[in-house]
Amino acid sequence: MPPIPGRRAVLSAGGTLVLVLGTAPGVGVPLTGAPSALAPHEECAPAPGTQAGLSESLDTEPGFSPSTGTVSALTVFIDFPDAPAPISTQERFGEFFPETAEQFAASSYGRLRYQAVPVHRWLRMSQPFADYGIDRGAGWRPDDEQGYNRLLREIVAALEGETPEADQTGGKTSGEAAGREAPGERDGGGEGAGQAVGTPVDLSEYDLVNVLATPNAGPPATERVLSVSFPGRDLVATSNGPLRNVSFIWSRQPGPAEHRVLVHENGHVFGLPDLYWTGAGRPPQLTGHWDVMEQDWGPPNDFLAWHKWKLGWLLPDQVDCVAEPGTSEHLLTPVDAPGTEGTRLLAVRTGEHEALAIEVRTPGGLDEVVCRPGVLVSRISTATRSGYGPVTVEDATPGSEGCQAVPDPQVTAQLTDAPFVPGETFRDEQARVSVEVLEADAAGRHRVRVSHW
Repeated sequence: MPPIPGRRAVLSAGGTLVLVLGTAPGVGVPLTGAPSALAPHEECAPAPGTQAGLSESLDTEPGFSPSTGTVSALTVFIDFPDAPAPISTQERFGEFFPETAEQFAASSYGRLRYQAVPVHRWLRMSQPFADYGIDRGAGWRPDDEQGYNRLLREIVAALEGETPEADQTGGKTSGEAAGREAPGERDGGGEGAGQAVGTPVDLSEYDLVNVLATPNAGPPATERVLSVSFPGRDLVATSNGPLRNVSFIWSRQPGPAEHRVLVHENGHVFGLPDLYWTGAGRPPQLTGHWDVMEQDWGPPNDFLAWHKWKLGWLLPDQVDCVAEPGTSEHLLTPVDAPGTEGTRLLAVRTGEHEALAIEVRTPGGLDEVVCRPGVLVSRISTATRSGYGPVTVEDATPGSEGCQAVPDPQVTAQLTDAPFVPGETFRDEQARVSVEVLEADAAGRHRVRVSHW
């Protein structure tokens, strides 16, 4: 299967290398916790950068969807005069649920209860797909009478039960076609109670909105990725206030876990930035398949522990913090281990806007492709904007081709063996930090020694 072009392409390594010392992987005796003098957690939170919106700052700005507790996601379906839906809304809904809700539940340790509420009817838009000008990189332009601005106004009109007038071209807006439904399109689909056909929808009752377009509208995702989110800002007016936090899903993702494109887009409405490269020139090697915010295709993968902390999925006793010079030892539990016990993240403050995030990744759960279990070290920058590398995973085996038995074209092969294993040390002279991996036990817990000078 070819990689998706123009989004999260798999490319060769770039950037800073780290010094790796030590011997082959090993498994030690059962480990016990080691006491250490830890700084208050806020001391490990880098200061926010100057850019607004999506960032790696732990303090997410107001306006984004909550990411803990019960989160309600209104889910609507749109098609077009030139691309009528060839499937039922239940089929389209079933491409994403219940897997999306299950992934958020597992990744958040049950702290995010995602409730999708579907409106099971196809909302027919007023114009052919091409007339809206939807293309790769099409952003939110409120002064544009076409584009996403028009799409959302038509969707709101249909959901609120308005009867708009014909547009200037003589076509009908979506509100007039809102009652169209295929046989059996009243069901809730198993995720939430659903909205009855013809019932006006109060958009203010929902934390976010998912718009699932018919998959035959626009190009296949393997040719051009169009899915996008508009988080944290007022979009269009509704009867009960401005609409915000909307994710559009186009086409279908390739790979065995196609629902993860929605997990990625909803990550934005929770405040997470893009980890793949959108800048000019040859993309550097960034985070690979270690987080859904870079690669949302192919086999399943989890979120980085830093993102779990930012989203409120890690409690204070699951995070260790080092902000001052000194040496300390830490026992890290794998990020995907069941339950909520154990330290899942070690944060080391390295600058005004920088930190190191240290975690253990092992195969199982959401991390199916982990072939070198160990300690993953990531550089976090709150001053780097979305799409320009706010997170970089350090590679313990620079220059290697990875460790997957059967390489997947949708996975960054060079970073599959990025974790550090017992006997190896990550060292950064400029940041004055070293992380020595001492041992691991049969449960996957790793003891590390951090020196900060």
